[in-house]
Amino acid sequence: MASLAGVVPGILDAHFHQWDPFTTPREASRLAPLYRRAPRLLTALFPVLVDKGARDLVLTPEHAATPYLPETYATDVAGVPDVVGVPVEAAVHVEADWQSADPVEETAWLEDLPFAEDGRPALAAIVGHADPRRHDIGDVLDRHLAASPRFRGIRCMATWHDDPKVKRWADRPRLLRDPGFLRGFAAVAERGLTFDAYVYSHQLDDVAVLAREYPDTTIVLDHYAPLVGWAGPMGSGTGRTPGERAGILARWRDGIGALASYDNVVAKHSGLAFPMHGLREVGIGRERLARTMAPLVTHTQDCFGPDRVLFGSNFPMDKSVTTYPVVVGALVDLLAPYGEDALRKAFRDNARRVYRD
Repeated sequence: MASLAGVVPGILDAHFHQWDPFTTPREASRLAPLYRRAPRLLTALFPVLVDKGARDLVLTPEHAATPYLPETYATDVAGVPDVVGVPVEAAVHVEADWQSADPVEETAWLEDLPFAEDGRPALAAIVGHADPRRHDIGDVLDRHLAASPRFRGIRCMATWHDDPKVKRWADRPRLLRDPGFLRGFAAVAERGLTFDAYVYSHQLDDVAVLAREYPDTTIVLDHYAPLVGWAGPMGSGTGRTPGERAGILARWRDGIGALASYDNVVAKHSGLAFPMHGLREVGIGRERLARTMAPLVTHTQDCFGPDRVLFGSNFPMDKSVTTYPVVVGALVDLLAPYGEDALRKAFRDNARRVYRD
């Protein structure tokens, strides 16, 4: 199996999340106390208490309803050197649906967490939340910048699916081409900030609209634009048949090829074990995960090239399916045929450039 030893001194994870549903406002804060008192009971009641879209997203309440903090992340990444030969040195936090009217609170909260202590990875950068449709978007961005010297950009989740039982993070379809969104996005561009685009595979043309309108702004595509139902049925029946699943993949391939023509767009090799693709094989191993995800990884790498891809773990969202070392190992194996230069850029150099670490 491939290794990163001698290629990079350490990995920069360009996409992870931190949260504590007990001390900060999260979607899981309502159920977290019950899970702490009676985890088996809440797990049994999970299908009754939580809608199918949320269940498909997390599979289990275990990780969403418990704190995920620097010490937890350090435990998850501890086995990486044994698998690929180098440690995880730093990571980029991407907004994790902070449930209050002021998203700057999340950025300030992150600054108080004990990163880079007792051997833990450092916090390389912060991608916070902001909605460009807000009338005070400029003020929100400036307060993010004041709250942390690590603040580099924003994410405003735009995922919307016609299947009503698939998780929708946006309040309307086609958010990224909304006139108010496009007008307000000027505040992001003027400050030289990045934008993480989280959409589903059928929404890739919306990302292209934004990239065309703001060609000098770096837009980062998250999680391959999840192919809902591609790896297995989701929602009320999306991806039920082999033919439908093949069609989802074919349309995604076309969309990725078209989006890659915009030089200001980069893509994350993130969400390799993300349940939103339809992955349900809990405990999947390195070789099996690599075989499963090869069509997405290789097509993205071929379309965007070595200078416009970067690794992101998406932990703990992918943790319900497999371990961190398995995710890293599978991606190293898939990218190794592209050479050491491609590995170095994907696992370290490109993230440092994009997020100015």
